[in-house]
Amino acid sequence: MTALGGVYWRLWTAAGLSSLADGILKVGLPLVAVGYTRSPALIAGLALAFTLPWLLFALPAGALVDRLDRRRAMLAANVVRGGLLAGVTLLTVFGGGSIWALYVVALGVGSAETVYDTAAQSIVPQVVGRELLARANGRMYAAEQTANEFAGPPLAGVLAAAGVVVALAVPVALWAVALAALLLVRGSYRIPRAGHTTLRADMAEGLRFLWRHKVLRTFSIMVGTFNFATGAAFAVLVLHAVGPGSAMGLSAPAFGLLMATIAAGSLAGSFLAEPIERRLGRIRALRVSWLASSPTIGVLAVTANPYAVGTVFFVSGAGILVASVVMVTLRQRLTPDRLLGRLNSSHRLVAWGTRSLGALAGGAIAQAFGLPAVFVVMGVLPFAVLPGFLVITEDALAAAERDQSGCVST
Repeated sequence: MTALGGVYWRLWTAAGLSSLADGILKVGLPLVAVGYTRSPALIAGLALAFTLPWLLFALPAGALVDRLDRRRAMLAANVVRGGLLAGVTLLTVFGGGSIWALYVVALGVGSAETVYDTAAQSIVPQVVGRELLARANGRMYAAEQTANEFAGPPLAGVLAAAGVVVALAVPVALWAVALAALLLVRGSYRIPRAGHTTLRADMAEGLRFLWRHKVLRTFSIMVGTFNFATGAAFAVLVLHAVGPGSAMGLSAPAFGLLMATIAAGSLAGSFLAEPIERRLGRIRALRVSWLASSPTIGVLAVTANPYAVGTVFFVSGAGILVASVVMVTLRQRLTPDRLLGRLNSSHRLVAWGTRSLGALAGGAIAQAFGLPAVFVVMGVLPFAVLPGFLVITEDALAAAERDQSGCVST
């Protein structure tokens, strides 16, 4: 088995630490915010603030990543994230904490995340080569998902119980250590460019490539729909799950453990993705994994039993991870290196930007009709995009790979 190499593992370490900081913050902030307000709209607004930058800044972030050294872009993004949160932590120490300060953190961290995540995904083919992408992506997702969703949520619950300042300070320290790991990565990761173009022209080129590519466009629409639904449900889930008056009646640490079941499934899926793809083929692996992940939201409309919900979350997490690894690997293989940053950001504009719209919709539906209505409405959407697999076939993938090979050889 070919080794992934030391450079890859240093990037892997930085990704894991950064994801752990993200995981703590994205669960910790709503738990901190509950101390300021119980308004569903304001709590859901935090999730909106985290994800809105994918709608506003995804395209410029991708264009910048294709122009700049991708490692340096990751370094700058982590400096911004850590600096913003450190500032709000100090503000809280001196009695200036508020729900609006948390909104500033969520929006700023989410904006820096558009650059970091786009660069991190785009740099992988430069580090390991396309023949090792499935393994490299699986290991990277294992670190990111384990840290972000398995370790981060329960740790956030413990830290929030220990105090607001502790919950905010720990992610700052983690981003600082991730910076140190990135500084140990040597070499240049800037893609050579032929001629000079404007940022606007670069963004338009990335969008055109995605829109005209039938397979990649279908991926984006399917994932965007799924993320719209999960964005809506998870934006208000803390109100459904935490507190004596909630449906599930969980404590903050127990809520963190419930959310960690998704990551536990993702961890299992990260090691299964490569053998499942090899055994079933890419299309069958995608179909099976999508069906496994589809009940993620619907289960919340059926039962408030945390053990039943946790079991479905575990299976769904495995399915999400397998589908993600297959899709990301295909996206990297079907896209020229010079366009990979813009393609990734264009995909995430659709696939991740919809999370902010989902959070907005989830808050509005919960405010008007109650929390159960969110889970009923959004639970249908993952099944509604199954016809996309009529477009994504083995023949379609083979044709797209032949087109990409022809582009590379010319």
